[in-house]
Amino acid sequence: MRLALLLFALLPSLAAAEAPITPEAFEAHVTGKTLVYRQFDSLFGVEEYLPGRKVRWSTAPDQCQYGTWYPRDEAICFVYEYDPTPSCWTFWLREGALVALSTDGLPGEELHEVESSDQPLPCPGPDVGV
Repeated sequence: MRLALLLFALLPSLAAAEAPITPEAFEAHVTGKTLVYRQFDSLFGVEEYLPGRKVRWSTAPDQCQYGTWYPRDEAICFVYEYDPTPSCWTFWLREGALVALSTDGLPGEELHEVESSDQPLPCPGPDVGV
């Protein structure tokens, strides 16, 4: 029983030892797709990955932020139009889906890709309105 508890306690450390996905593999997995991410059994957000490492991010319907992503060491960093501060994540590919952990996060705070689609986000275009 103690061994099982010890192994369970080590699982986050064992997962962290797994090699992250390369930027090239990340780009091949995401480009042209819209992915839904969950964290702690709740929706975290939806991101559409466009050609040229461009992205659209949404946490609410019809509210999108536009940005870009780029590799930094073993992380993938995102910068959005209204916040120049990079948000960097380490990604792994598990059973065909992405798992991500913020470079500022702790084991157990991972995001999980739970849905993938070829449909674009319903983002309003620039200068929409009266």
